Amino acid sequence: MRHCKTLLAALVTTSTLAIGSGAALADEGVEYDISVWALAGPSDIYRIGAIEIAADLLEREYAVQGKIIHINIDGKPFTQWDEFRQGVTLAAEAGTAPNIVVASHVDIAPWAQSGLIVPAEDYVDLDAWPLNDIYPNLLEITSFQDQVWAIPQDAESRPFFFYKPHMRAIGYSDAEIDGLAEKIRAGDYTLYDMLDDAKKIQDAGLVEENRGFWPRPSKGPDYWMYYMAFGGEMEDGNGRLLLDKTAMAAFYQFFVDAVEMGVVSKNHIGTPWDQWHGALTSGQVGMWQGGTWQFAEWTDKYGMDFFANASFSLVPGGGDNGRANTLTQPLVYLITKQDDEDIMGIAGELITIASEPRINALHAVNSAHLGISKSEETVGLYAGDRWIREATPVLLPFASAQPNNVNFGQYFEVMFSGLQAAWTGQKSVEDAIADVETELKAALGDNIVIR
Repeated sequence: MRHCKTLLAALVTTSTLAIGSGAALADEGVEYDISVWALAGPSDIYRIGAIEIAADLLEREYAVQGKIIHINIDGKPFTQWDEFRQGVTLAAEAGTAPNIVVASHVDIAPWAQSGLIVPAEDYVDLDAWPLNDIYPNLLEITSFQDQVWAIPQDAESRPFFFYKPHMRAIGYSDAEIDGLAEKIRAGDYTLYDMLDDAKKIQDAGLVEENRGFWPRPSKGPDYWMYYMAFGGEMEDGNGRLLLDKTAMAAFYQFFVDAVEMGVVSKNHIGTPWDQWHGALTSGQVGMWQGGTWQFAEWTDKYGMDFFANASFSLVPGGGDNGRANTLTQPLVYLITKQDDEDIMGIAGELITIASEPRINALHAVNSAHLGISKSEETVGLYAGDRWIREATPVLLPFASAQPNNVNFGQYFEVMFSGLQAAWTGQKSVEDAIADVETELKAALGDNIVIR
């Protein structure tokens, strides 16, 4: 896709002389070609579209100052993470990296260390609006080795959900259901309270066995929330990865207990996604844990009357040593390393404008994501969307994220392998934790703290 020039520029025929990455127009200013690659499905058009809007505004701002520039946006959307990451990496190796990349914050550490990207803080003003209004916890997520390498493009969260008719059927009043989110936040309703209620829902015949509680059916960042629910931390205070064996064991034991209570199957991982969505949206599941962005799919594709049938909260804490929490994995704007400083400067200006509340709200509402700044909550489009309006204050202020650490991928693989071994009964929790510790020591050595 290509950004349209202003009407005046479009009407003028010009000849060009190539200069660096852009082209100087004889009497009409400078032309810049800016490429933007993004992980973007059908509802995520503004991951590139926001940069196109920003390009038009930036051209106009320069014109008001008596300077003429023309910015052409070449956008390339991807729908698969592997293809996207491989494409960016190969393009960078060939010297043709896109100028702006909209990727996951987990890409920051490896791409920063490889030299593929530059610190965003060198090309934007974090102390000026709109960037100084971004939620501090989101901006912290974009930091690596004491530098801000990216600007959040969106936010999401991974809440816990309750099927309201089933909660009423086991004795909850509407007021109690409405107050459950605050009770969870305060630590007065735990994961084990949830398992008890899930069992009650099954015993009442409202759902079949192994359908009282359904987490996501595949590997995903969501499972770190259960580790944190029992007091676990992913990093120590010095930026090193951390394995808290007590918290990890409690996390594993929770899923073993859920299987023994019969509220989730030991073979739950691998359930087809369409079956998962269909069951929970039709009341065949008592409680589940999913993502804020799935609201659109549940209501549009599966026809769920969400607010009549579902309530949501943080993921409950695990008890005295734990905490209610949620995890976010925002996509972020990254500036790639280029030989032309002007191009990187223009990229920084475009990202800044695209982060303005009204522009960012277009993506948030269109894709059922959460916003990136407090003032975005006052934008009419954003405030008028009930799901986003209600989800943002309940979830986003309490959201944390996976660390930006080049070794975290290995940690994740070992953690999830251990979880599956305990969950499916292949190993005891004690043996699974012992194997996790051994594998992490061998793979990461001094790069992980084990306690």
